[in-house]
Formats: sequence, structure tokens, C-alpha cells
Amino acid sequence: MALAQFGQYPAPRYAIAHLSDTHLLDGGARQFGAVDTEAHLLHALELLANLEEPPQAIIVSGDLADRGEPGAYRTVKRHVEETARRLGAPVFWAIGNHDDRRAYSAVLFGDQSGAPQDRVHDLAGLRIISLDTTVPGYHHGELEPGQLAWLRTVLAAPAEHGTLLVMHHPPLPMALDRVSHVIELDGQAALAEVIRGSDVRAILSGHLHYPIYATFAGIPVFTASATCSTMELAGSGRSYGVRDAGQAIAMVHLFDPGAGGMPEAPVTHTVLPLVRAPLLVGHRFADFAQLESLTHAQRRDLLSRHPERLRAGDDQPPHAWLDAAAGMAPGG
Repeated sequence: MALAQFGQYPAPRYAIAHLSDTHLLDGGARQFGAVDTEAHLLHALELLANLEEPPQAIIVSGDLADRGEPGAYRTVKRHVEETARRLGAPVFWAIGNHDDRRAYSAVLFGDQSGAPQDRVHDLAGLRIISLDTTVPGYHHGELEPGQLAWLRTVLAAPAEHGTLLVMHHPPLPMALDRVSHVIELDGQAALAEVIRGSDVRAILSGHLHYPIYATFAGIPVFTASATCSTMELAGSGRSYGVRDAGQAIAMVHLFDPGAGGMPEAPVTHTVLPLVRAPLLVGHRFADFAQLESLTHAQRRDLLSRHPERLRAGDDQPPHAWLDAAAGMAPGG
């Protein structure tokens, strides 16, 4: 059942989970001898299962395995596809610089190949292109001329609801991370020439182990943080470091043109941290069902108006409005 519209924008047409850089190792081994990457992946999938509106698809944008081991791919595939089946969502994979093309293609697609792993998928009218930016034996990325020609041909015919381009190496500058300039995506100008003016609505990437946003050829670029470990960008006296903290995934929402009265078709990328910390204030989704029975004017009066008690310095919990909403709604 569709959620009630509380504001200017209707529900998005697509809700897609974006995970990246799972870096699993065979046999439960730990990344850097310390990071339990499998446990972090399971935490991420648990988070998806607890969303009010579950994703319609799951995208994993590369570095599935830390060392390209077949056993690691089997574990990633099992965990992600089990969650996807429960959600009724297909899974779309992209390959990263830590992945091995032959093991990746054999386990995930049943077709062992050392060729670039470029694929096209359809999600109810949304085209999803998985583009292989890897250079075997290296960590930087690039696209072969044949891949660019193939991409140009695919994009020549627009898809019904546009295209998402998924590629491990993000086409963007990294202002806080000079070390990663060495392993960036080469040949970005040639890619921009191919996709500028096309129906590509957003580019989803990974690789950096922290979220970063930019525009490229006029198109939003969203990089998901890693589920394994993250980069330390402000460490004391260092410009490169890794921590077993700050992991996150994201949700991508694509709206129809005209949503909110705007001519554009909005696309959002919401970061969901993988935190385990006490919940200070919380209400169940059922609480919001009571809000749905109110008119927009009633909700605005209840939730937007500053109560006198706040101006008077009352120490009432800041989210007490939900309790008030439950009492105001019929049957509350």
C-alpha cells in the first residue's frame, strides 16, 4: 500500500538500495586481520529489511571480494540474494578493482570470462547499466575504446524511465584524498562525451570507502560508503588511514518528472549509517499511520508550529509531537 503524501512530493517511482565494497574473504577471514566484513554485510542487509518501504532492487557497486576468491563470491551472493528474495527485489552487480573477472563472472553469472563485465538490465522501464571500469592487476580504473563505443550504442535509444549507470570507479575529483588520485578513473573526459545529453539520470559508484557527491557531464554522481571499513580523511598527521567504523549504505530514490511541481525528475541518495548505538527516541511506523488520518493543515499545525513550552524552555523531549499526534488522531 502506498504511503500517504505528507509534503510536496509524491512517492518515488523507484526505491533502490545501493551497497558497495563488501570486501568479503573466504572462510570468514578478516580484512586487515581485524574487520569482520561478513558481519558488517549482514548488518547492512538487516537494515534494508527494516525499512518502512523496502527497496525494489539492490545494487552492489563493486569490490565484492577482497582477494577475488570464489568462496567469498559465493558468500556474498548467498547473503544478498537471500535478503533480496525476502524483499522481492532483483540484485544487480558491478565489478571492482579487488574483484577477479573470472571468479566474479563464474559465481555470479555462471559464465566464467576474463572479458570486461558490462551488462544491461531492465527494472520496470528503468535501464541499469553495469560498466566494468577495472584494469586487471591494478587498482586504478579506465574504460577501453570498445566499451565506450558499446555504451554509446546502448544509450542511443532512451529507456522509458531513464538510465542508472553503475561503475565502481567514480568519475569525480577527490578534494580530501590525494592518495586516491593515483587510483582514480582515467579518461573521464571521453566518458563525459559519451553520456552528456543522454538519458543517464545518475551514476552510482563505490571504491573510495566514503560517501561523496558531485556532478559529471551534468549528471549526479553518488558514491556509497563501504560496508567493510572506511577511510580516515582527517587523521592527525596523516592523509591516508583505515578504520573499522563509519560504514554505511544508501537508498536511491527516483521520482517522475513533475514531482513537487518541478519540471525535473528528482533523484536522491540517502546515506544509512550502519551504527549500533542506543536508540534515544523512537516511534514505530504504526504511529505514522495515525498521522495519515489527519488533514495536511492538521499535520502542519501539530508538527510545524512551535509550542509555547519550547519558547519557555520546557525540557519536554523534542519528539513528543509524535505522542501528541497519536493522541490527536482518531482512536489515539
